[in-house]
Amino acid sequence: MAYRPTVARQDRDLELRERILDCALQRVAEGGFAALTMQALAEDVGIATGSLYRHFRGKGELAAEVFARASQLEVDTLAAVLRGPGTPDQRLAEGLRQFAARAWHSRRLAFALIAEPVDPEVDEQRLLYREAYAKLYADLLREGVAAGAFRLTAISLVAACLVGATAESLVGPLSPPARAARAAGHALPDLGEVSQTLVTFCLRAVGAQLPAEEPQP
Repeated sequence: MAYRPTVARQDRDLELRERILDCALQRVAEGGFAALTMQALAEDVGIATGSLYRHFRGKGELAAEVFARASQLEVDTLAAVLRGPGTPDQRLAEGLRQFAARAWHSRRLAFALIAEPVDPEVDEQRLLYREAYAKLYADLLREGVAAGAFRLTAISLVAACLVGATAESLVGPLSPPARAARAAGHALPDLGEVSQTLVTFCLRAVGAQLPAEEPQP
């Protein structure tokens, strides 16, 4: 007769798996994916290293799931803004500001998600989530074009450009050298400057009218 795990055993396994993922995400948030090793994670969780392999085939699979969990939260947060109240240009600007602010206040995690060299399994997830961000932007761009708020063609291409602009504008300020320079007291662009530059660039890229360019009555 085949062995079937009890419901209680399945619940314990699921609970342990969630604890493993929570500890793994915390480790990545504090030190990037480079800090995510199976031995160190097992010590964090309080289990034997071999026990991790009952839940994940290896570090690559584990890191990919951690990446997906963190990235899905950011996608959902951005979606709530882009699909929320306000005109299309207002929602685009606010979505960019919130994305930059969230990245700024979790710099190690944000840099790990955007640019840190990672295992191939994580790179696959990174591409999938870039597509998820691009779809959110594309939906808003179509709405904005229909409403006359944006002036552009090739919506899918422009959406991909917005994803690239968002990521690239933050890579430098979030990078380890930039964090070290700030800690040493060197003057570098702050969140306000980076965020406003990103918003202005993206609004111009989609043909939106900037507040300062609005015609006077």
